Amino acid sequence: MEYDERIAELMMNFDLLNALGSDNNLSSFVLAEHHRPVYSEWIMPLVKAIRDLHPVSFTYVNYRNDCTEKPFSVLPHYLKESNRRWYLLAYDGSVMKTFGIDRIRNLRVDDTCTFKRHTDIDVAELFRDCYGLWNDTAMPVEDIELRYDALDGRFVKSDPIHHSQRILADTPDELRISLRLRITNDFVMELLSRSRSLEVIKPQYLRERVRKIYEEALKRNS
Repeated sequence: MEYDERIAELMMNFDLLNALGSDNNLSSFVLAEHHRPVYSEWIMPLVKAIRDLHPVSFTYVNYRNDCTEKPFSVLPHYLKESNRRWYLLAYDGSVMKTFGIDRIRNLRVDDTCTFKRHTDIDVAELFRDCYGLWNDTAMPVEDIELRYDALDGRFVKSDPIHHSQRILADTPDELRISLRLRITNDFVMELLSRSRSLEVIKPQYLRERVRKIYEEALKRNS
């Protein structure tokens, strides 16, 4: 999808949300998800900053470090949605970083200057080998094999976990699939979302990781 098409699609989504909140009967037949991102007012300023090539600055809340806040001045390039959350992809110096928009505070758009957009980015390639937004290139791309019962298998077939998903076996009793991607925390959390019948065939260390999560959960809930 071209850049202008991404922006058009994003604008359409927000037009729909605005319409749902207005005084008309659209909400009587369009059922919006009740989980909406916090601080979504940053979306439209970021869209305009990306379009008009303006730098932005903000403070960012780090959930993994006791919610400490750190200032950033970045060059915004893309907005990406993942798991009902919006993320900003921006250059901090020479490094592209990902920022959860719900963790951005005090956004400022510097409309007094512009930057030169990086045009050599293959965004599809950037996320090809990961699930969600976390693509740590220091992690290996691995072959994964999973098994589900027939019921869960129907959902996994209709909504593939990843573009690399391939069906190895599809019987009245089970679905077995293969995947090839980096085993990140986001991917493990996705596996656990359908843990009712999940069996990790390989790699062994992922099987052990999932088993340990189950054992710790069992202890907490005994």
